[in-house]
Amino acid sequence: MITSRLTSKAQTTVPQPVRNALKLREGDVLAYEIDGDRVILSKANPAEREDPFRTFSEWHSDADAKAYADL
Repeated sequence: MITSRLTSKAQTTVPQPVRNALKLREGDVLAYEIDGDRVILSKANPAEREDPFRTFSEWHSDADAKAYADL
């Protein structure tokens, strides 16, 4: 098992074996998925982190896709 310690500011260092496994580099964005009492850590998909409207699902309907398809 690989562990790391949480600081008083809720920060931690991603251990080297984890960085190697995920091929993490400086500036990469991490994604956290909560699954019950576990958290799954992965390298964020570039498309997910670059879409500023991903958070606002109410702005993404079929009607919106059609209306803005040519932009």
